Amino acid sequence: MSQFIDSILIPTDDSEGALAGARQAIALASRTGADVHVLSVVAIRSDLDGVAEMAEPVYASLEAEAEDAVETVADMVRSHEADFEVTMTVTRGTPFQSIREYASRREIDVIAMGTTGRTGLDRVLLGSVTENVLRTARTPVLAVPPNADATESDEVAFDEFLLPTDGSDGAAIAADWGIALASQLESLVHAVYSVDTSRVSRVKAPAELLAALEHSGEDAIDTVREHARRAGVSVSGTVATGPPADVILTTASERDVDLIVMGTHGRTGIGQWFLGSVTENVVRQADVPVFCVPVSAESP
Repeated sequence: MSQFIDSILIPTDDSEGALAGARQAIALASRTGADVHVLSVVAIRSDLDGVAEMAEPVYASLEAEAEDAVETVADMVRSHEADFEVTMTVTRGTPFQSIREYASRREIDVIAMGTTGRTGLDRVLLGSVTENVLRTARTPVLAVPPNADATESDEVAFDEFLLPTDGSDGAAIAADWGIALASQLESLVHAVYSVDTSRVSRVKAPAELLAALEHSGEDAIDTVREHARRAGVSVSGTVATGPPADVILTTASERDVDLIVMGTHGRTGIGQWFLGSVTENVVRQADVPVFCVPVSAESP
């Protein structure tokens, strides 16, 4: 299969969360042959507006720290693969906007970042920069939790992916990416569909309705299976019952998957500025990286 990930962007603020994202990104770049871009954004501070004599020394200090952060990641890249091509950039701006604009301008294929940055205190609180990038980026985002198991990039595995599906267009685009990536990395794929009965009482719902929901799930799984088989990817599938985020997280844990690949939006909407609640909950709580594919992403 031809290479379809040519470039990966690693935003960094030198936090542990950012370095966790960098380790996963470097491993992915190593396996796909992608070029690596490292970006650190010095946030514009409103309290320094109009006070040039104070602003420039502050920004100069912050930019020096940002340059150190970029160099730290670049050193990680070079220690992993000496001949990697690394592009390093420090800029001023609103972090999530600068990340998104850089990715668009440089035609980056994947953005890889930690789910928490310097301000992240709790694993269930998604870092605001990561959340805004996930909401607005038009390319896939590899969201990496700070507690991702690997501590060195050469320990990062891509052996099995979990591919949630709900039969929506967003899930189909995510399946395109997940299967293409699994084909390139020689990974196994396990598809899962959640029959969400939380809004449908099993006591009151007719058996025909529950059977229809399960049948829709089987159809969605079969679609993924057929797609994977055409790509030469080994695939299995499960139709499970329960709230989608719970099903995804439980299945990921039970199968000990290395990566979850899912769309940023499912059946409930595709508004550009809103992150689907299922994806948000999975990204917040997952112990493994989540490869989030927006509906605007080009098919690989």
